[in-house]
Amino acid sequence: MTLTISLWSLALLIAVALAFDFMNGFHDGANAISTIVATGALTPRQAVLFAAAFNFLALWVFELRVAATIGKGTVDPHFVDHVVIFGALMGALAWNIITWYWGIPSSSSHALVGGLVGAAVAKAGGLEPILWSGFGKILAFIVISPLLGFFAGGLLMVAVAWLFRNKTPYQASSYFRYGQLFAAGAYSLGHGGNDAQKTIGIIWLLMITAGAATTDAHTLPMWVVYACYGAIAWGTYLGGWRIVKTMGSKITRLNSVSGSCASMGGAISLALATLGGVPVSTTHTITGAIVGVGTAQDVKAVRWAVTLNLVVAWVLTIPAAGLIAALFWAVGRSFL
Repeated sequence: MTLTISLWSLALLIAVALAFDFMNGFHDGANAISTIVATGALTPRQAVLFAAAFNFLALWVFELRVAATIGKGTVDPHFVDHVVIFGALMGALAWNIITWYWGIPSSSSHALVGGLVGAAVAKAGGLEPILWSGFGKILAFIVISPLLGFFAGGLLMVAVAWLFRNKTPYQASSYFRYGQLFAAGAYSLGHGGNDAQKTIGIIWLLMITAGAATTDAHTLPMWVVYACYGAIAWGTYLGGWRIVKTMGSKITRLNSVSGSCASMGGAISLALATLGGVPVSTTHTITGAIVGVGTAQDVKAVRWAVTLNLVVAWVLTIPAAGLIAALFWAVGRSFL
């Protein structure tokens, strides 16, 4: 196929996309390891290596349904060019760096979606590029995904309390010393499966606009898939320690039992969304699960002020990343 943009521009944008994917793992990896670090099941370094391995293993578990939604279901590909992709990636990267610095567990997924929409709208000068069927579903899951996590985590906590009602807390926790590793592994698998595919979708969209691929998944080179899963795993390994503290201890106090239920509740929600091709926020999902677990034990055990601050950050993510992306789109026109 004949490329419609220069080779160096294509290579540069793929590199920026992989940098975003790396930052996604660096930023959101804390979601996967926060419970097992908070409960002392693994040391921080062991935890990030564990999570990174499962991030990469997701490559062989999930089909590219989320990538397809990002690549051709959020904005009309006819309005997308390499400058729009540049703006989208830079907007998402900038918002991730800002929220990482302040230790805010915002959504890398929604930063990317917001960036893509913001840059496309800036180019079109209106809302014509937005495919409301896909974008609307993503907006709906801002509410649905934490609720899924909340109910899954809470119901698991109630079920465990009933099953172990005749056991002492110490006896119950002994059953979950390894169970929480299984739960955290399942969550990391879902994190890799959902989030790596978002970057795959962006690179896929870029290659479609460049004339290097089509909407047929078979035209997407496998090196793109391996590179994206590798980048998010490497980012997870290096870890976003500022966010671990917020997720692992500031929302509610976790032990091996509640930590297992939170991770498993998040994992179930992520798996359902990924199988359905819905790009959801892993941050929203695990936060909902942690709040659900805390509420199931005692409503007063949840620090609702911290939770409210997180919700405010979630609401701001798409418009903030979109605005930054629009600015980068304007800058990118002059040299790309």
